[in-house]
Amino acid sequence: MITKVRGDILLTDAQAIAHGVAPHDHFNQGLALALRERHPAMAKDFRHYCHQENPSAGHAWLWAGPERVIINLMTQDPAPDNHAHPGKASAHNVTHALKELRRIVEEQGISSVALPKLATGVGGLSWNEVEPLIDSHLGDLNIPVIVYEAYEPGVKAAE
Repeated sequence: MITKVRGDILLTDAQAIAHGVAPHDHFNQGLALALRERHPAMAKDFRHYCHQENPSAGHAWLWAGPERVIINLMTQDPAPDNHAHPGKASAHNVTHALKELRRIVEEQGISSVALPKLATGVGGLSWNEVEPLIDSHLGDLNIPVIVYEAYEPGVKAAE
């Protein structure tokens, strides 16, 4: 079941937060930056994972910290020429990353997941293009899926 809310995703009660990044992302912008600031070990572990596995766009990587599970969905292309800013997202990458998210949720027994308007900020996609993909790939999961449609800093959403 998908619930759409307004508020601060960092205050979610969901077991996991899923968000879009690029392979080898530096977590310098948007929600990725906020997550890096709150969970620096996650960003460090992600860099190590990327160095070891060299993942491509469309994959997902789970990090389980002491307080939070974070699922990094590689919705964006890698940064061109290893610049600090990642490439743009594509519907193809989002589709594959959402399939990976679903697999991870089911395999790991995750009880709830929150995500932003995936790939629409730094990723550059339109919400009209991404929303049906989320509905299609996650809508029939038997756990709460909370989509934060509007960011309101410091506001706890009614999930």
